[in-house]
Amino acid sequence: MTAGGYDIDLVGLMIALGMAVAASLVSAALHLGVGRSLVLSSLRALLQLCAMGLIIRFIIRADNPWLVLGLVLIMLVAAVQITLSRAQGIPCGLAFPVFLTLTVTMVVMVAVVAELIVRPDPWYSPQLLLPLTGMMLGNCVSAIAVAMTRFYESMDERREHIGTMLALGATPWECARPSIVSSMRLGLLPTIASLSSAGIVTIPGMMAGQVIAGGDPLQAAKYQFVVLAAIAGLTLLADALIMLRIYRSCFTDNDQYHAGTRAPTNRLHWSGATCRTRWT
Repeated sequence: MTAGGYDIDLVGLMIALGMAVAASLVSAALHLGVGRSLVLSSLRALLQLCAMGLIIRFIIRADNPWLVLGLVLIMLVAAVQITLSRAQGIPCGLAFPVFLTLTVTMVVMVAVVAELIVRPDPWYSPQLLLPLTGMMLGNCVSAIAVAMTRFYESMDERREHIGTMLALGATPWECARPSIVSSMRLGLLPTIASLSSAGIVTIPGMMAGQVIAGGDPLQAAKYQFVVLAAIAGLTLLADALIMLRIYRSCFTDNDQYHAGTRAPTNRLHWSGATCRTRWT
């Protein structure tokens, strides 16, 4: 036990990894087809988390705002790649809109959560800013990927209806609005479920981690609520921003609906050009 918490040694980590291996063996026995991915993902998570822990410890000790901002920028770029890889059937050229959306979301998070609610000293406090950035990005990435996937699926399903609306004089926004609403709603459902069950059904990860590490449970609960509330607000903001940026990709410059916007694969492509590959 160290500093009020319980240390996890190498043996403990190996036992935890063994649980993932056991789950993969069960998967193989049931022919689920995810056993190999489960083991590889577990190993990757262990290495990435330990590496991030070492990096954050170094940055905390260095106490340099440029190191903090540099790591945040790296996390943003990685979040763009993960978002594009998770979203299915989206056009090329969305990397910059996604990057801009995540950047605006992070700026709002720093301005509101860090500077108005927690008010750390100094403002760039790495032990606060970096974990918050990671949690916010993780939730925003999932929400944006789900919202974009659902938006283009919905537009595809409604193509005949959209064509009729355009023929009757509707604007692209009016045509896309039902798909935007359904996409944003779907992206927010996990966040709403987390808010509803927090404290009764579940003790969320941040609160659990602080308590296990020896922190005050009430203080941990306050931090957890701030995080959940911020995730709800910022997820909605991120979904709204990305929808405003991408809905025009389904229409030509002459406000005609076209079905050649979605790409067969998701690659990190930073240009503003739209792929003209036909939907399949």
